[in-house]
Amino acid sequence: MEGCRWTTAGTLLLASLVLSSRTARSEEDRDSLWDAWGSWSECSRTCGGGASYSLRRCLSSKTCEGRNIRYRTCSNVDCPPEAGDFRAQQCSAHNDVKYQGQFYEWLPVSNDLENPCSLKCQAKGTALVVELAPKVLDGTRCYTESLDMCISGLCQIVGCDHQLGSAVKEDNCGVCNGDGTTCRLVRGQYKSQLSANKLDDMVVAIPYGSRQIRLMLKGPDHLYLETKTLQGVKSENSLSSTGSFLVENSSISFQKLPDKEILRIPGPLTADFTIKIRYAGAADSSVQFIFYQPIVHRWRETDFFPCSASCGGGYQLTSAECFDLRSSRVVADQYCHYYPENIKPKPKLQECNLDPCPARWESTPWTACSSSCGGGIQSRSVSCVEEDMQGHISPVEEWKCMYTPKMPVVQPCNIFDCPKWLAQEWSPCTVTCGQGLRYRVVLCIDHRGMHTGGCTPKTKPHIKEECIVPTPCYKPKEKLPVEAKLPWYKQAQELEEGAMVSEEPSFIPEAWSTCSVTCGVGSQVRLVKCQVLLSFSQSVADLPIDECEGPKPVSQRACYSGPCNGEATEYTPEESELLYGSLQEFDELYDWEYEGFTECSESCGGGVQEAVVTCLNKQTRETVDETLCVTSRRPPQLLKACSLDPCPPRWEIGKWSTCSLTCGVGLQTRDVFCSHLLSRETNETIVLADELCYTPKPSLVQACNRFDCPPSWYPTEWQECSQTCGSGVQKRDMLCKQHLVDGSLLELPETFCSTPRPVTQQVCKNEDCPSEWLLSDWTQCSVSCGEGTQSRNAICRKMLKTGHFVINSSLCPPLPFSSLTRPCALDTCTRHNRPVHKQSPHIMAIKKVYIQTRKQKKLHFVVGGYAYLLPKTSVNLRCPTRRFRKSMITWEKDDKRLISSAHITITPYGLIKINRLKPSDTGTYTCTAGPVQEHFVIKLIGSNKIIARQPASIREEETMRKPSLNEALRTEEKHVNRILFNGSKAEKRGHLVDPSRWYDYIVSRLIQYRGWPGENLASWEAQESTERNASSEEDQSREYSLPFTMITEQKRLDDIISNLSQQPEELKDVYTEQLVVQLAQEVFKSHLEHQESVIRASRKGLDTTSMEHPVHRHVSGFTSSLRTSSAEAFLPTSVDPVNGLRRPHRKPAILRKISAAQQLSASEVVTHLGQTVVLASGTLSVLLHCEAVGNPKPTISWAKNGEEVEYNERMLLQPDDSLQILEPVEADVGFYACNASNALGSDSVSIAVTLAGKPLIKASRATVINTESPAVTVDIGSTVKTIQRVNVTISCQVAGVPEAEVTWFKNKVKLSFAHHLHDGLLLIPNVSLSDQGLYSCKAANLRGEVTESSQLLVLEPPRPLPYLKDLTAVLSSAGTSAHSVLTSSSGTNMTISPGSSALIGCAVDGHPTPNITWLYSGKPLSLQHRLLAAGRILQILNVSDAPDGEFSCLAQNEAGLLTQKASLAIQEYQWSADKLMACSASCGHKGVQLPQLMCLLDGAEVNISYCKEKPKPALQPIACNRRDCPSRWMVTSWSPCTRSCGGGIQIRRVTCQRLTVKGNSVPMSNEACAQVSKRPVDTQNCNRQPCVEWVASSWGQCNGPCIGPRLAVQHRQVFCQTKDGISVSSDQCSSLPRPLSTQNCWTDLCGVHWRVSLWTVCTATCGNYGFQSRRVDCVHIRTNKPVMEHHCSWRPRPANWQRCNITPCENVECRDTTRYCEKVKQLKLCQLTQFKSRCCGTCGKA
Repeated sequence: MEGCRWTTAGTLLLASLVLSSRTARSEEDRDSLWDAWGSWSECSRTCGGGASYSLRRCLSSKTCEGRNIRYRTCSNVDCPPEAGDFRAQQCSAHNDVKYQGQFYEWLPVSNDLENPCSLKCQAKGTALVVELAPKVLDGTRCYTESLDMCISGLCQIVGCDHQLGSAVKEDNCGVCNGDGTTCRLVRGQYKSQLSANKLDDMVVAIPYGSRQIRLMLKGPDHLYLETKTLQGVKSENSLSSTGSFLVENSSISFQKLPDKEILRIPGPLTADFTIKIRYAGAADSSVQFIFYQPIVHRWRETDFFPCSASCGGGYQLTSAECFDLRSSRVVADQYCHYYPENIKPKPKLQECNLDPCPARWESTPWTACSSSCGGGIQSRSVSCVEEDMQGHISPVEEWKCMYTPKMPVVQPCNIFDCPKWLAQEWSPCTVTCGQGLRYRVVLCIDHRGMHTGGCTPKTKPHIKEECIVPTPCYKPKEKLPVEAKLPWYKQAQELEEGAMVSEEPSFIPEAWSTCSVTCGVGSQVRLVKCQVLLSFSQSVADLPIDECEGPKPVSQRACYSGPCNGEATEYTPEESELLYGSLQEFDELYDWEYEGFTECSESCGGGVQEAVVTCLNKQTRETVDETLCVTSRRPPQLLKACSLDPCPPRWEIGKWSTCSLTCGVGLQTRDVFCSHLLSRETNETIVLADELCYTPKPSLVQACNRFDCPPSWYPTEWQECSQTCGSGVQKRDMLCKQHLVDGSLLELPETFCSTPRPVTQQVCKNEDCPSEWLLSDWTQCSVSCGEGTQSRNAICRKMLKTGHFVINSSLCPPLPFSSLTRPCALDTCTRHNRPVHKQSPHIMAIKKVYIQTRKQKKLHFVVGGYAYLLPKTSVNLRCPTRRFRKSMITWEKDDKRLISSAHITITPYGLIKINRLKPSDTGTYTCTAGPVQEHFVIKLIGSNKIIARQPASIREEETMRKPSLNEALRTEEKHVNRILFNGSKAEKRGHLVDPSRWYDYIVSRLIQYRGWPGENLASWEAQESTERNASSEEDQSREYSLPFTMITEQKRLDDIISNLSQQPEELKDVYTEQLVVQLAQEVFKSHLEHQESVIRASRKGLDTTSMEHPVHRHVSGFTSSLRTSSAEAFLPTSVDPVNGLRRPHRKPAILRKISAAQQLSASEVVTHLGQTVVLASGTLSVLLHCEAVGNPKPTISWAKNGEEVEYNERMLLQPDDSLQILEPVEADVGFYACNASNALGSDSVSIAVTLAGKPLIKASRATVINTESPAVTVDIGSTVKTIQRVNVTISCQVAGVPEAEVTWFKNKVKLSFAHHLHDGLLLIPNVSLSDQGLYSCKAANLRGEVTESSQLLVLEPPRPLPYLKDLTAVLSSAGTSAHSVLTSSSGTNMTISPGSSALIGCAVDGHPTPNITWLYSGKPLSLQHRLLAAGRILQILNVSDAPDGEFSCLAQNEAGLLTQKASLAIQEYQWSADKLMACSASCGHKGVQLPQLMCLLDGAEVNISYCKEKPKPALQPIACNRRDCPSRWMVTSWSPCTRSCGGGIQIRRVTCQRLTVKGNSVPMSNEACAQVSKRPVDTQNCNRQPCVEWVASSWGQCNGPCIGPRLAVQHRQVFCQTKDGISVSSDQCSSLPRPLSTQNCWTDLCGVHWRVSLWTVCTATCGNYGFQSRRVDCVHIRTNKPVMEHHCSWRPRPANWQRCNITPCENVECRDTTRYCEKVKQLKLCQLTQFKSRCCGTCGKA
């Protein structure tokens, strides 16, 4: 069954009848005697629309009104394409059932009008139609093209909203319950125009999303389609035959009939369709089309723009943008204006950033500078101010602004140098002999080196001085200096007179022209320009004359060119004065006169006019240049008043504020208010209501900075910290975005942002982490067979929020002993029976490390270890062997054969003696017994407690820098790991390859350790020659009474090295220190215990003088209670200390005593193991005995409830290993276990101590995971995780007096006795998933009861499944384009096309649910992919990324792992050109056939886009239909119409022609074409509409309704008529501009206004019920007499009644609380609740 799941209605009905949960009954249901409706049933389908129902029952014995069942639709989502038809699925369900003795394949019969809800099916290939069921399943569609569905055999109406009984339908645009405004109807007609060189033509382009498309072609031609998807993929469909098919996922129905073709597409189209026509006959064709085209450009409201203020209350507006629904992007507004249906939404306004602004520094403007140059100062006042929500600014205390620095109040200004005079070099003297003059140029230069003004004239250097040439002159008449001529004099004069262009507009005169006459008096003119220097370009620009201030230099003057008689005359000064005096007559030709007044300076409110004074030529009365008139005779200024009428109200406009944004789109605001000028002299104005200003109010807001912002970084939110405590990091992303002018954010590549990328990671400091124990790995088992122990180290670490670590054991709670030491069990040791064949020799080496701490004469050792000894100590080194003659033993030192000497003696029984060690004795001693060897390393301890002959690297590292261990660990780490984890068996037993440098380092740290209890180790070597003179007896007594040598196992040092190599680099030094401290404490404890055992042995009278005691001994890493003599530890068979007999080896065994606890007295209890001790109120002491036998002698330790007993003043360990509890308390209650162990194994027995006989259960808190063993036994309290088919035994050891009864429970349900076994054991045989649960053991007696529980979890290793239901559903929902395959253990193969996606399912199961990891070619995935269905489905987005290789899914849980595989094979696309397209022409010379290019995959045609990467094959056209065409009519285009209106004609030329096979068009007789088709017309009428125009009557009287002051309306008639004067419908003139039919006019009748009297006194002073009234009349402005009120209707009538004093009686006045209330009122937002209260003052105005 594909896609959808369905059930029978009967099953659903039965299931719902047993529903026990009912919703609460409503009051209405209770009154009508109905029970509450039940819950809804499961949907009858999972997709495609199903039905669900709910039931209720009648609670009365009578009949209840109404129905007991109700329905609703459900699962209203489309089914995947491969799901198939729901009715077809029901028919196919009968394929396996014989009908009349025969099997049929049944197909659905749809759209049965008589009974649409019966299941009628037709046998495939026959006409047999049978009703296989009276009712189809609920949810089946009644008809294929309808949403109506069958429920209980009846067809129910379903609307497009998928609701039962709904009549809602889709509109023509496909919108459910729409109004049809999202699309438009397009209809039209196309007519073919035959052309000799055109084979096809476009009919219509139908865009994406169009619906209800219908085209009908009439004629001999053919339709075909071209499509283009939104991705740009183009294709073509020839529509060659009748049928229904899919084109670009759009369903198409095409009918091809002899005389016409019909194309129907219901839509919506999923691509752009172009309908084309291919010419095929001589006759014309026509195409009619109709469809609904979507409006793809719609207005969309934007988000609010940024707030106009960052604090203190601002506002923000929305806008509207034109949105393209196809491309999902914003386009230009004109796209939306194209559709009249689109109405642009109005902007919205809201307040924002209402938090008050913090106090800020406010400054006044700077004062003018005290000096214009040379350095001055300017000052200002700075105060701290606050701005409230209304914009009022008030000063506050300065401390409120101290969060920012105070602005300076004084600053220097104009610090540049003042202009200075700069004199140029002197010119040469003007004479060549005697006395003359010389000149120089003097300039005023500013600090920039520019020629400027501003220098003090008094200090100007002179520009002219006398000069003497020391050559005598021979012309005595020349006594006075001669004035200089050009060029110097001219240059100096021009620099004096000329003006320089500056950065301020100024008048710049040019040079005077030559005199207008060559003799006599004439005139000169010059140009005077207004110019400015542009500083940025250093160029001069011309300005209008009125831009320059100050008097304009004269542009005309008189000039005299000498007498006109042609003689050169030299005038004396007197003559010159006489001559120029005559020019006074020349001046009197011109005089000043008044000529009218200027315009009034103001248009209202009083202004002034100035009389215009001009210079006139008295003779011609023409105006001349003012320079021709004498300035001193200019008449005085004459003024008069003007425009005395008062000004009307007008808008006062403030300056625009600065833009709220520097880019994007910001906002600027300004103040605009209506004001009235009362007096221009006093400049007194009053503010009026906006209504009194008649002109439109200028805008308050405008957009600014409307350009795109530069790309910048936009941070995302910080992610959570990587650590919940301590120092972690948090990250964020930085996106490069650009804020566009339309308000949107465009994400760009990072390279577009030029500024440095802000930080994306920062340290996040949390609280300090709680202290925690860091545990090392477990050491190897202490034994090679049987039962032993494992240990590990612990360090208490606390991470601070700064990221640093604190190492301190006191910070953590005490660790139980069991967490640092645990038992281990290996294979059972084999007995050493007599060998049946010869075995190889064996050296019984002891792997220990010895450190000598005090001077001693002689020490004994066995090979296999390391010894760090003091100088001058004698050494006996034995090499004990088995199966080898001791006389054959050979010795080597540092790989060189040893020979006996006076210093080193080699004995015949495998012993060497070294007399008084010296530095040359250090090295490695090797004992060789046949094929086997063992070594012993001796090193000397120097005077500075550093080991002699230490490797240089270690020595330098230790002495020079403390963190040196890090490098040492790094260099050896790889080698150590190989030895410890990958080495040979010999290496794993402790034979490290040259571990000496590690041992040296650890031993040197141990010797330097200063924390030894008891004695100061500085006295280790403080023994002088007096000790050497002492007797051997003294040495021997000291040997056994003092701690001469510290001993530990090599294994212990190897564990330390292994732990160090696995620690993080930054913690290795800390770990070294911690581990050395622990090692020192263990070594010291072993010394104390050894000394204690020696003392105890001496008390028993043991004669020890005859025995040779080696100093080595077995020391466990953390076991502090070892009590074995050194002799018993190393001998292969221990010696009985009493009789010297050898005893065989034996595992420990604890003696069980059956006798009850012995009551020595009323307060003391003595008992053996296996008993129960009941503590009474008078019990003062409890002694627990533990006796064990074994060889070597077992070591005894005690544990309580699984944790090592901590000894104190109440908890004592007696010398015979008994445990004594003094003054027992309730906390001492529990199970005490005595543990006995030696090298061969261990034994443990428990004893219970209870209080007043209350039951006690021995519980564990361990977690046991079993994946292999067939049986598991655990203590109650443990958590058990095991595979299936395993026998699980749970032990519940109970103690109590009287004896407690044990009861077992599973999930709190009591178990039957069939499960019980003896001694409180519960056996769960052959465990399965049904056995999972919580098992509880309850022990009860008369004193009380106690319960402990264990959780049993059953593990199931991952296993493959043939299919997985939910996986199949996910795979099918991905659609037909995705290929899917399931993995298998042997590997599944699937062929797939390149570039497509693939879904690979991993069908596995297990318990707990396996974690799935996907691999490609055995490596983690690196190609693009997605994980679906909790990782069980791998989606490869593009299989071309994985050309070869195998995909595998690794399923893993606690019970095991499973690998499933699948491989994908990619098959290539290829081009094919085997088929030919239809001929392009039916006749003529251009007919060709092109090979049809197809894209093939495995022989099947696919979309050509798949082959676009492949090179196309060369296509050669093939000629076809090359023959003469039949005769056919050919027409030209119609000529223009002879008249534009009133009826004209058009003509065209019609000829009969035939196209030959050579391409020539041959004229034929009309009869030849007439036999084929009717001759087309060559003349037709055009523009038959009558000629019309608009005609208007004269204007009526100005007596219409008043629309303004003195303003009314007058009317006239406008009608449409022909040129002949016949009136016609106005529609015929609609294309012509229509004249106005109404206009405004002036009339005194409308000079009216509303006159109001004063308000009466309010009837109440507060509350909600006060009111007042006034008189309102419409009166004439001039006569002030009342007129009819309708004359004043152009202005709102003022209210004549109003509420007053509507305030709470506490006299709280209503006022605005925001500055933007005027804007709120302007946008008509006062009705909104949030503004009605905040702007109650403004919004409450009339």
